[in-house]
Amino acid sequence: MEKVKVSAVSYTNTTPFIYGLQHSGIIAQLVLSLDVPSMCAHKLIHNEVDLGIVPVATLLDLPEAEIISDYCIGATGAVNSVFIFSEKPIDEIHTLRLDNQSRTSNGLAQILLRYYWKREVTVITEGVADAYVEIGDRTFGKHGLHPYRYDLAAHWQQFTGLPFAFAVWVANKPLPMSFVQSFNDALAYGLAHRTLVIEQLPFRLDFDYRLYLMEQIDYQYDDKKKQAVALYLKLMKELDCTLTQKMQAPSGL
Repeated sequence: MEKVKVSAVSYTNTTPFIYGLQHSGIIAQLVLSLDVPSMCAHKLIHNEVDLGIVPVATLLDLPEAEIISDYCIGATGAVNSVFIFSEKPIDEIHTLRLDNQSRTSNGLAQILLRYYWKREVTVITEGVADAYVEIGDRTFGKHGLHPYRYDLAAHWQQFTGLPFAFAVWVANKPLPMSFVQSFNDALAYGLAHRTLVIEQLPFRLDFDYRLYLMEQIDYQYDDKKKQAVALYLKLMKELDCTLTQKMQAPSGL
């Protein structure tokens, strides 16, 4: 069997998975790269890798792809690393700047604005806006920088009653079952050694790694998260359809 090319997210929340892959025998079967979520998705879609932990919105572009793991990057309640930051309360914002590193979180923000907060806002990808989406390690220690912050996983649960899965392990081609089992065993090994992972992280006063990796990130891809992903993808399709119709609508009377 040729080595399996794997793209993994370079954020702190993936470090237990990386530890497991690097400290088990499976590493000899891998070519492992560390990327931001959007690049993980790009590589998988363009067949530059065979397997990746990718934002769940990527599933819209890979309908034949297979989720191969019982593990994910998810949350039941607040995740503490996926936010809308704002200078205004959510019911007063008119523009939202997206994060160029994750389509899933951008989509989640827009779903919540439309269906939960009942807000129609102008979305931009750069420049000044009333609020902005930001994910991952860049959010650590930023709680005091803006008067308003909205944890998207917490609000998704309030909206749907479900947890959320931000990223899942997806293969774009069939992989041997023996490899899939060994891969999942390696991920489980990493999760079982999270305390060692935490000890190796750089010290900081403004963020609690232990709380984050042991409690706030929920790594099990269970039935409730599968329901959440199905609902999210349904709402994303509706959102994309609505945006397409608006773009095609005549601009005047």
